Amino acid sequence: MSRAPRSAAARRSWGEDDTGCTILHLDMDAFFVAVELLDRPELHGRPVIVGGQQRGVVAAASYEARRYGIHSAMPASRARALCPDLVVLPAQRGRYVEVSRQVMQILSEVTETVEQLSIDEAFLDVRPAIRRMGPPTEIARWLRREIHTRLDLPASVGLASTKHVAKLASAHAKPDGLLLIPAAATVDFLHSLPAGALWGVGERAQQSLAAHGIETVRDIAHTTEGELRSILGAAAARKLLDLAWGRDPRPVQPGREEKSIGTESTFPQDVSDRAELGRVLLSQAHACAARLRKAGFAARRVAIKVRFPDFTTLTRSRTLADPTDTAHDLHGAAMELLAAVQLPRGGVRLLGLRAEQLQHADVGVQMALDFEEGADSAAAERAMDGVRARFGNQVLLPASLLTSRRSTTADASGDIS
Repeated sequence: MSRAPRSAAARRSWGEDDTGCTILHLDMDAFFVAVELLDRPELHGRPVIVGGQQRGVVAAASYEARRYGIHSAMPASRARALCPDLVVLPAQRGRYVEVSRQVMQILSEVTETVEQLSIDEAFLDVRPAIRRMGPPTEIARWLRREIHTRLDLPASVGLASTKHVAKLASAHAKPDGLLLIPAAATVDFLHSLPAGALWGVGERAQQSLAAHGIETVRDIAHTTEGELRSILGAAAARKLLDLAWGRDPRPVQPGREEKSIGTESTFPQDVSDRAELGRVLLSQAHACAARLRKAGFAARRVAIKVRFPDFTTLTRSRTLADPTDTAHDLHGAAMELLAAVQLPRGGVRLLGLRAEQLQHADVGVQMALDFEEGADSAAAERAMDGVRARFGNQVLLPASLLTSRRSTTADASGDIS
């Protein structure tokens, strides 16, 4: 869930007429922490975070932890300083994926029109279910009740006539609530929010708008497109004006495809040795490539993420000549990108690799011929998939990774978005 600013004035009843409010946004509350508490009920009521092992960042924080100002993406060291009694739990991605599938199965019992945005949130278009299950508000209550009964997890739901407003409503329903924004109340609801609540208005855009006295969605709505264009650019100006007036025609798109696959590692000690960084990228390339092949995708773009000891973070990317699903290609591109990065004397705190611009492999990847560069490595990687599927991921590794099994990548995370 986004940490976009909210408005206390918006956390109220906006009416009970759900006519036309057929788009629901469901967002699980502090999902990673909530799943962990299923296995650790004794931690209920205590400040808990998931992630942040060694020198990593917070992946999720309980509401008790948030009262100390702790939030996701915060450095773990900062979180511990804010709350000395903080309970820090390692992430169990496999467990979260398993529970996420169970949540999405419940959603699919309502309608096939489900657009999963991430591991813990999704849009639903409930029009096909109204005759069978009742009005949208009743469907939302059923969803929350079923998730709580079957999985013992809290979930918040926003109902509205558009995706944008439904997502904002779910954010203002938290924790463990339901908020309906009737179609007739859409503009009033939006105009009660700070400018940063709109999709696409990040911290820098907020600062630019505030410098011109534009601090709320109402201010945006009553600013001319020309003035907004001069502040944020033409594309952003038109988009923000539409959102500020509740115009959002986008439909719920079931079967939304992944946009990228990536993984990153936070080092227990800063790393300045480029050879070691290269080995980390190789390991990450193999992890991403295996997931690409398993999902049936190929990547057209490769990106790296580098974070320095002072938390300065940069990203670099390049487009490949042909889509790929092999570590050989991903690693080669990543190494070229890293070579162009000037490393500070202190080294690197975090390093990540991401495969982007995904497309179905059967329409994008040309199988390498025997005489083409990379053909042997591509065949070898596909053979490795079969061995790992049978005996486990760690049974077979590239020889170069066996030469350095330090704890460099101990605090690693991966994601599909």
